[in-house]
Amino acid sequence: MSRIGRLPIDIPAGVTVSVDGRDVAVKGPKGELSITVAQPIEVAVEDNQVVVTRPDDERESRSLHGLTRTLINNNIIGVTQGYTKGLEVVGTGYRVQQKGSNIEFALGFSHPVLIEPPAGITFTVEGNNKVTVSGIDKQAVGETAANIRKIRKPEPYKGKGVRYAGEVVRRKAGKAGK
Repeated sequence: MSRIGRLPIDIPAGVTVSVDGRDVAVKGPKGELSITVAQPIEVAVEDNQVVVTRPDDERESRSLHGLTRTLINNNIIGVTQGYTKGLEVVGTGYRVQQKGSNIEFALGFSHPVLIEPPAGITFTVEGNNKVTVSGIDKQAVGETAANIRKIRKPEPYKGKGVRYAGEVVRRKAGKAGK
């Protein structure tokens, strides 16, 4: 049995979880999320807990058991607390500023890079080199942060670029001088 999959998920106060066939909808104070459960996995709500079960020990069922439980748990955490991902802009002349709900980066290109937030995602800028991506969907927050980082990844010689908050960039030695 999957160690993660067999754990029941406690439903906090103010959150409602409804199971409609294969669809699991989670509604909370920050919003509403839904997930479609893969075929062999069963989800049930029993006395203020969500229980995820699998019918057999087939390879596919075992792999989907823990995944489904974790995705539902992520949705419950998302509608109660939300998710955030921090980004730092490092480099001389590299900066970021808020333009309404959008953010604008100056990253050494000949033009500024304007990023519009996808639905359900908000950007906040602290100073001129820190950005926080926040939202209720863990996958969307992570993907948006990764797409922003992809604009100018940290390079290994000086460490310039956009990096995750707390990310350690592995540095290389430059050319050996005479």
